[in-house]
Amino acid sequence: MPIQTTEFIALDFDVPTTFITRNFYFRMLEPSVAKQDYDAVMSSIKRLRYLFGPSSVWPLNSMTLEENTASLKVHQQEFNSRTAFAYSVFDKSNTRCIGSVYIDPSQSPNYHCEVYFWIRDDNVYLEDHLYDTIDRWLKNSWPFTKIVFPGRSVEWKSWSKEINNKR
Repeated sequence: MPIQTTEFIALDFDVPTTFITRNFYFRMLEPSVAKQDYDAVMSSIKRLRYLFGPSSVWPLNSMTLEENTASLKVHQQEFNSRTAFAYSVFDKSNTRCIGSVYIDPSQSPNYHCEVYFWIRDDNVYLEDHLYDTIDRWLKNSWPFTKIVFPGRSVEWKSWSKEINNKR
């Protein structure tokens, strides 16, 4: 199904609020997981600093639980309005937050979506498996055929050139 230019995702697509695999439990990123998410973020702050690109400063060392909760409210609103989709990644027992996935409209006309994800430092050994899981899930269960993982499937320098040439 082609992506329409007037919306990020077709209105008839039933966006999943959860996704369960052998190793991961994805659930919509929203305020009810704020404490668990905050713990995961703060445990991996140095690795996350460049998650959204070389000039990204998120997360700040001084980020509070309240600021994190406010951010999760924004993610929930984006999810509900279908403008972006963020998921908490929990361990397979759904008891511990181990990361997040962000599915955003692409800034480049060459892709349908851009995807960012992270996994906490003490679970970094699962990072490649998480990447493969997200990639397969999006290709097999979502209406996206052109997916980019900036900083991973496309180097930051190339990605920056691509999105700056669009403007």
